[in-house]
Amino acid sequence: MSDNAPVSVVVVDDHPAILSGVEAWFAASPRPITVVAAGDSVREAWTAPGNTADVVVLDLQLGEGGPAFGSLRRLVDAGRQVVVYSMRDDEKTALSCLDLGAATYLTKSEGRDHLVEATLAAADERPYMPPALAGALGTNTRADRPQLSAREENVLIEWFQSESKELVAQRLGISVRTVNSYLDRVRIKYANVGRPARTKASLVARAIQDGLVDVGDL
Repeated sequence: MSDNAPVSVVVVDDHPAILSGVEAWFAASPRPITVVAAGDSVREAWTAPGNTADVVVLDLQLGEGGPAFGSLRRLVDAGRQVVVYSMRDDEKTALSCLDLGAATYLTKSEGRDHLVEATLAAADERPYMPPALAGALGTNTRADRPQLSAREENVLIEWFQSESKELVAQRLGISVRTVNSYLDRVRIKYANVGRPARTKASLVARAIQDGLVDVGDL
């Protein structure tokens, strides 16, 4: 998506005040963000006009049930870009959402600027790591940090900073196939230490945890 292209959003949250506030924040964005559907059920994301929205902003805790991990998984499996917007601020929940394929995980305490930026990043398929999440993840003393080669780290960081693997290949003077090979090795190494990272967002989270990249570098 072009950096200036309008973005359409469906917002799923069971608090009317949150829905109204989010719509107002998006309406004030310099880059047009239009809320095409909003409501307290994930059905909003599956029925017109919400089913064609570029981004789904999803409250993780809907009604009296537990976290909506199943709904998140189904949306991601359908190819949707999902920003999880939640009151929960624990590392385990955030990583679970990223591992399921969420574009990013945002706490409601982080407010307008971060939600707008996270939504635009999701529309553009760019990684976005808000401060609260980065702070929860940030540590470089983990005993289960995988041993990555210098080249693997280099490719990983270039991928975080690029819009595509093709650009990584151009910058490093290697083929896209080689880029994929390095990234596959990194994923295998994380899986082997019990910290799977199946998506770009979850790899960003792991890299921040392990001190490989700083939020300011993204």
